[in-house]
Amino acid sequence: MKKALALTMAAAMALSLAACGGSESASSAADSTASSAASAESTAEGAGDEKVTLNWAVWDLESTAYWKAMADGYMAANPNVTIEMTDLGSTDYMTQLATQLAGGNGELDILTIKDIPGYSNLINLGMLEPMNDVLERDTADFGGVIEQLTADDGNFYAVPFRSDFWVVYYNKDIFDEAGIAYPTNDMSFSEYDALAREVHEKTGLYGCHYHTWRSAVSLFGILDGEHTIVDGNYDFLKPYYETILAEQADGVCADYGELKTSGLHYSAAFENGQSAMVNMGSWFIATLQKYNAEAASNGVDPVNWGIVKYPHPDGVAAGTTLGTVTSLGVNVNSENKEAAEDFINWCVSDEGAAAIAATGTFPAVSSDSINDIIAATEGFPEDEASKEALTTAAVYLEMPLSDKASDIEQVLNTEHDAIMTGAETVDEGIANMNEQVGAILNG
Repeated sequence: MKKALALTMAAAMALSLAACGGSESASSAADSTASSAASAESTAEGAGDEKVTLNWAVWDLESTAYWKAMADGYMAANPNVTIEMTDLGSTDYMTQLATQLAGGNGELDILTIKDIPGYSNLINLGMLEPMNDVLERDTADFGGVIEQLTADDGNFYAVPFRSDFWVVYYNKDIFDEAGIAYPTNDMSFSEYDALAREVHEKTGLYGCHYHTWRSAVSLFGILDGEHTIVDGNYDFLKPYYETILAEQADGVCADYGELKTSGLHYSAAFENGQSAMVNMGSWFIATLQKYNAEAASNGVDPVNWGIVKYPHPDGVAAGTTLGTVTSLGVNVNSENKEAAEDFINWCVSDEGAAAIAATGTFPAVSSDSINDIIAATEGFPEDEASKEALTTAAVYLEMPLSDKASDIEQVLNTEHDAIMTGAETVDEGIANMNEQVGAILNG
C-alpha cells in the first residue's frame, strides 16, 4: 500500500486501557429482570426469538465502561439474547485470542480486534468470518476505515466500532504562568517545536513529552499522506527524529533512555506538571477526567488542561492526525453467527454509537451530535478549542493492514530504540530499517 487512505471522519476518543493481565474470566452483563419484562415487546431483528447466549472476547472488562454499555444496550433491545464476556486481559490479548481460537474452537462468538498485526494474523489463520455481506451500514460512514481493513482477497473481516486519534494535551496553568499563548488547532510541527522550546526557556520545565512508544516520535512522518509505515523506505522519518533528538539534547523534553530506565508513564509526567505538553491518543482524555475527579480525595491538585489538534507538517491540513481502530469480528467456527452479526450491526448503528459515546468513547461512526456527547462528559475542558479538536480532517492508520505487519513493527521498534538512545545515529538507524524491512517485503 503506497499511500494510506485518509479517514475523513470525526475521530475517536477512548477510555484509558489499564494493563491488567490476566486470567480468563466470564462475566454476564444481562439484567434478567429487565429482559423478562421486555421480552414480549422487543426481539432481535437478526437473531430471532430463540434464546441465544453470545460469548464476547474482550480485555480489561472491569475498568472499561463501554463493554458493558454495548452489551446492556443491545440486550435491552433484544431480550432473547444474553451476552457473556470473556476477559483475556490486555497483556498479549491478540496472542491469547488466537490461542483460544486454535483447533477450531467455537466457544467464542464475538471477537474484539485490538490491533492491525493481530487482525492480519487472524485473517491468515482463517479464524474470521468475512463481513462484506454482513455489514448493514454504508461503508462510507466509516470514512475510509473499511477500505484500510480490506484484505488482498477483497474481503474485510472486522467492523470498527471505536477509533482512537492523537491530539496535543497542554497544561493551561503552565502557559498562563509563563505568559505564553495556548497552543492552537492549526499548529505545524515546526511551530510545535518552537512553542515547546519557548515554554522550556521561560519555565525550566519540559516544553513537551514523548512517550517511549515509536508512534509518539516517528509517526509525524506519515501525516503527509504520501508515506506509510510499511512502505520499506524510511528516509522520510529523518527530519522528525533529528528535531526530537535536538529537543532531547537541549532539555526541551525528557531523555528517552532515562524514561525507559525509570518507567515514567506519560500520564504521570503530565499530571505532575513536569511537562507543558504531551502528544498522546484520545484515550488519555478519560484518564485525565478520572484523575481530576479523584484529585481532592487523593490529596493532589487537579490538572487545568486542554487539547488541540495534532501538529501537522507544513502544507498539510490542520486536523490531520494518526490513529488506530478497534473492531469486532465473528469467529468462523461460532455456532451463533447470525446473532453475533446482528450484535455487530447494532454496535455501529446510531443507537449503538450513542451508547458508546455516553461512556466518553468515540464510536467509529461519528457526527457533531456524538462530539457534543463527548464534550458534555464530566471533566471535559470547557473551552471551545478543546471541543473543536475533536473533529479531524484526516486520520491515517498507525499501522496499515499488511500480512507482514508484525515483522515490520519488530524491526522499526528495535531501530527506534537504538536511535533514541544514541546507540545508532539517525542515518544508521534508518539505513537498517530500509535494509531489514526491504528484506521482509521481498522475502
